[in-house]
Amino acid sequence: MLVVMILFKFGAIILVAHQRADVFAEEHVMLTTRRSIIASSGLLALTALDRSLPAIAQSGSAATNSGIAPTAEEARAIAANAYLYFYPLLSMDVTRKQSTNIEPGKEIGKGPMNMFVNVPAYPPADLKTVVRPNFDTLYSLAWLDLTKEPMIVSAPDTGGRYYLLPMLDMWSDVFASPGWRTTGTQAANFLIATPGWNGAVPSGVTRIDAPTPIVWIIGRTKTDGPADYAAVHKIQAGYQITPLSRWGKPPVLPEATIDPSVDLKTPPKVQVDSMSGDKFFAYAAELLKVIPPHVTDQPMIAQLKKIGIEPGKSYDVQRLSPTIRDALANAPHDAQQLMAWKVASLAQVVNGWSMNTDTMGVYGNYYLKRAIVAQLGLGANLPEDAIYPLNLSDQTGKPLDGSNKYTIHFDKGATPPVNAFWSITLYDNDGFQVANALNRFAVSSWMPFKRNADGSLDLYFQNDNPGSDKEPNWLPAPKGPFNLTMRLYAPTPDALTGKWSPPPVTRT
Repeated sequence: MLVVMILFKFGAIILVAHQRADVFAEEHVMLTTRRSIIASSGLLALTALDRSLPAIAQSGSAATNSGIAPTAEEARAIAANAYLYFYPLLSMDVTRKQSTNIEPGKEIGKGPMNMFVNVPAYPPADLKTVVRPNFDTLYSLAWLDLTKEPMIVSAPDTGGRYYLLPMLDMWSDVFASPGWRTTGTQAANFLIATPGWNGAVPSGVTRIDAPTPIVWIIGRTKTDGPADYAAVHKIQAGYQITPLSRWGKPPVLPEATIDPSVDLKTPPKVQVDSMSGDKFFAYAAELLKVIPPHVTDQPMIAQLKKIGIEPGKSYDVQRLSPTIRDALANAPHDAQQLMAWKVASLAQVVNGWSMNTDTMGVYGNYYLKRAIVAQLGLGANLPEDAIYPLNLSDQTGKPLDGSNKYTIHFDKGATPPVNAFWSITLYDNDGFQVANALNRFAVSSWMPFKRNADGSLDLYFQNDNPGSDKEPNWLPAPKGPFNLTMRLYAPTPDALTGKWSPPPVTRT
């Protein structure tokens, strides 16, 4: 059995700080910087990390499973894994509070529970608050509260246009993904209910069971540039949420619940990462009273009991032994070290592109990866809906820089394999779009590219205009460092299995 062994007193780890992208960023968990792990006494601080969680120190597994109180080492390992387990839950709830603690129409992308809030435009060139934004879709976001009754989510007929309404439970797993790929583009109604609900489903409505009574919808509608906004806005207006009790009645805006104690300024990642162990686990215990674990989480629930955390009960540090208190206090530090150590190996790098398609969107009991995704880019899609190769270097292994000129060459018929569409977006080293005379931040498959005589396609990434004949294929770069993200919407199996990989970025 592979286990987590944390050698606290010997190892020292240098961590690289991460900034989690806003949901609009479509952030992806991939290697973006090099990370160093230094062992001060010739021992690695972390060894034998595996998907089998909860993991405990191997030397004490028999004692722990037999009901004997865990040793200090065992308790510390269990507490670290408990932190990983709960991290997405807290991240989701803090994000929910920030997103819904507001009256309708007060801020783009935010609004009360049980209503869609639509983002009407791409981020402008000078916006520096959204990291790695996409320029392919406009968002329609919603949080559902199913605690009193089911909600019916309605989508209009999009006339064949790509749209996606991925639904996430409070553990950050995608449990349903209505839209172009799965349900088509005709008008549709979906009743979202908790599994125990046994009422009647209205005619013409499809039932979807939600694992948790709170649901996050991160809707996207394909948008072919600003000239397409008006058409997309009509579709966005057709996304509606109706309480079952009001089905067939005139729509009514939901009432906003304003809690003045909610921190609306500090990013959710910063809030969660800075919580003490006691605050983190007290928050988790309260959420666990209303958010049920997944059925497959029972081994973890059994381990949680060994450190004083049980579903339905409040967190009471006073009834815990000093050993358990110490383990829980150290859990944020220990678990975040595990996350920083593991992130570098989550993705495969091919031709200078980092690709991550394994266990994304649905994580099973791979709690470590689920926590990392929540920390770096909460709200990941299913890979069947979209993947995001991230470029790390040119063909020689050097980072991209606007002092050079680059080309990506696609042979005829070898552009990114998708059933929907693809794009490449350019960002500066801070993850922001680069202002330019063309006001062009991405190149996408919908654009009228100029192809070569043999049907192949060359795309150009450089600071200087390459000339009028190449300008349709040009993505302007800054004079300094930059990077690229490729997005494949509804990728084919070749992209998901690794049979296809992006071509290298070639310095010319």
